[in-house]
Amino acid sequence: MAEAPFEVDKAHRWFGIDLNNSMMDALDAGLVTPETCEPYIHAVHASCYHWMQVGTVANHARGEFAVASVYAAAGLGEAALRHARRSLDLIERNPDEVEDWDKAFAIDSLARAYAAAGDTEAAREAKGRAQAAGEAILDEEDRDIFLNWFRSGNWHGL
Repeated sequence: MAEAPFEVDKAHRWFGIDLNNSMMDALDAGLVTPETCEPYIHAVHASCYHWMQVGTVANHARGEFAVASVYAAAGLGEAALRHARRSLDLIERNPDEVEDWDKAFAIDSLARAYAAAGDTEAAREAKGRAQAAGEAILDEEDRDIFLNWFRSGNWHGL
């Protein structure tokens, strides 16, 4: 295999950031739907892959959160559950390597995944846990970012 004509680690980091940011913007704008999801699913998986090459455990967990969030917005509950559980597992197994807001976002993605999968009871329980975790975020700006995300999302009828 030929040597890359660029710094591979820098490229991984750049694509991880760029794809993640564009996916979060698309989610915030409500652009990810069952009808429009295919390019977003591929992009968010690519972002997670790039972070797995050069990032930390926190980057990987955040990538899994983004993947879960795209699948949930697309109404693909089972896939969303897989990645939401992976995000939460990474965070719970590595509490010293993540921020307090990471757990709130991971639980949020789990709640949305349950909602997309049609498990209303589990979705409501996880949604309550996500809200509690969000309200416990110590930094006021981080807490506001999470709570704005939490309030504005697609909860599939919850």
